Amino acid sequence: MRHQSSVICAILLSATLFASSCKEERKLPIYGLRDTKTVKNSDGTQGVDTIYQTIPAFKFLNQDSVYITNDHFKGKIYIADFFFTSCTSICPIMHRNLKMISDKFKNNPDVMFLSHTIDFKYDTPSVLKKYAQKLGADSPKWQFVYGPKDSVYTLAGKSYLVAVNADSTNRDGYVHQGFLVLIDKDRRIRGAYDGTNPEQVAQLEKDIPVLLAEDKK
Repeated sequence: MRHQSSVICAILLSATLFASSCKEERKLPIYGLRDTKTVKNSDGTQGVDTIYQTIPAFKFLNQDSVYITNDHFKGKIYIADFFFTSCTSICPIMHRNLKMISDKFKNNPDVMFLSHTIDFKYDTPSVLKKYAQKLGADSPKWQFVYGPKDSVYTLAGKSYLVAVNADSTNRDGYVHQGFLVLIDKDRRIRGAYDGTNPEQVAQLEKDIPVLLAEDKK
């Protein structure tokens, strides 16, 4: 009788834990600057809405010499990064890891990838095309884009919160952070992961389904 009672208690405890886990579904934080505005509710009362930082409109040439804008990613989540094709330090590691992520979600139309070159002198669309082909990432799901220095660098620092800079003292001529930045369907930053760190790349892989599930609600 005592054993039966223990089994029942164990079952009830498991059911309680399962119910709790269902109620407390994980949700990714929203990063970046934020502001508030006063809004009028349907009942006539006033409330406060939070306005989150978003990725602004952009227009860059891709590896096929076609202009790509933010509308290309409308209704999608995407992972963005900043790199340059002649990089000998972190870029090869970043993109090997990102290629692994892209392979995992290659059949999901709601997941895309966007890589911005910071080498405004050399990385023309034709160079990006060869790079994408060599990486095995030359598909509509993964866009490699080229644009003016001021536009790309401002977008990196102010919108994606990723530091990039031309540096003549560096052997490659540029320095930048190797973050893979997760953007939701509302163009908000939902995560930033060190693309050279296997643990953080694995966390990105886990967070993508979480964000997809959130957007379906």
